[in-house]
This record gives sequence, structure tokens and C-alpha cells, in this order.
Amino acid sequence: DNLAAEGQKVRKIYQRRLPSNQTKDYNFLFRDTGVTEPVIVEYGFIDNKSDINRVVNNYEKYAEAVVKAVTQYKGLPYTAPNSEIAEGTIIYTVQPGDSLWSISREYGTTVNAIKNLNGLSSDLLRVGQQLLIPSAQLSTNQTYIVKAGDTLYAIANKYGTTVDDIKNLNNLTSNILSIGQQLLIPGSNVQASPTMYVVKAGDSLWRIARNFNTTVNDIRKLNNLTTDLLSIGQVLMIP
Repeated sequence: DNLAAEGQKVRKIYQRRLPSNQTKDYNFLFRDTGVTEPVIVEYGFIDNKSDINRVVNNYEKYAEAVVKAVTQYKGLPYTAPNSEIAEGTIIYTVQPGDSLWSISREYGTTVNAIKNLNGLSSDLLRVGQQLLIPSAQLSTNQTYIVKAGDTLYAIANKYGTTVDDIKNLNNLTSNILSIGQQLLIPGSNVQASPTMYVVKAGDSLWRIARNFNTTVNDIRKLNNLTTDLLSIGQVLMIP
């Protein structure tokens, strides 16, 4: 599909058997190494002069289309040639139960910003998929837990922002709050409280530190850990 998007002619039908000899396979066979994943890439067929010109004039686009396809297939973030990843941008590994909405709230960004940065066309995620998280709001937004008596106006005054900015960042359609509700506070100069993280299957201190743009030592110090061993359901404070 990526090659077709770049103008190359592609075939949609594959034959299992050679028409002239049904005991032989028609298309390429993949060697099953049991270790690495083999890939055969067909950039196109050259049957005439027009085919030659098409490949000669577009080979760079076709090559990049394959790079993009492979990274998308493996669930890795794709970055176009000659583009730079903004300083502070981090790589997040999708965990069970994650959604773009929950990830965007966790990192103080938006679903659309994550989709645009990763070239995603849908909201579907798979466990183990890696996402680039935009850095624009990582260092400025923080999470606030609504307490009894809180109002958007009082919270906005406390953190030097506006009611509209809080509502926009949290996709709120009214001023009604509930006790225990989590709010992202935009552009706050107040020192943020540690983030609470619940350990999931497959987590390690190294992976968590990378996901939250911090270090293993900082997490260990904040939680008074004497070992790197974690247990599922364990609650960690993330600096």
C-alpha cells in the first residue's frame, strides 16, 4: 500500500502454485530461520521502457515507502528523512489497557499530536508498539487531583492559568468537577508532584524510566527501593 501511495504499480493477487507445474510454487518462498524474520521486498517489475523510467525516476520514494512500511509493521515510530526528533521527545512502549487518550493525558499532550507525530491513521494500538510522545508540554503540564471545595476558577488562580485553558486541555464541556478527578494543569510554574504509576506485566525500572524521561536511580531514590525487582500492581512514584 505504501508503494502504491508513491505511484508504483502493485499486484494484489498471489499464486500458490506454478500454473505449468502444480507441484512447484509460483511465488518466492521464505526461509524459516526460527530466529530472524525474513522479508522479501518487490519494488516493481521491469517489463518495458516505461517500467524502467518509473523505477529510475522514483526509486528514492519507493525505498522510503518500504522503510516506512517495515517500521509501521513492527510497531516502531517512523521519522521521515531529514527530519529531526524534537529535544525532549520520548519513546513510549504501549502497555496492556493503554489507549491514545490515556497516554495523551499521562504525558500532557493530545491524541492528534501523538497520531500526527507517529503517522497513525487510526486510534488502534497493540501491546509492545512504540510511540513517539511530543515534547511540547512534557515539562510544563502537571496533574492535579480535585479536592472537596475546588472549582475551576480557584484551581486556575492557584496555578496562574485560566479556566478556558484547563477546560481545553482536559476536553471539558462544563465547569462541574468531581472529587478525585484528575486534571492536567497547563503551563504551571508550581513544582509538580510525583506521578503515580502502577507496575504492569513486562515492566522494568529501565523501561519505566525511559517512558517517563527519568532515570532508574531517581525512581529508586524516590521510592526507597533496594532492588530492581518489581511486582505487578506495585505502585511507584515517578519523579
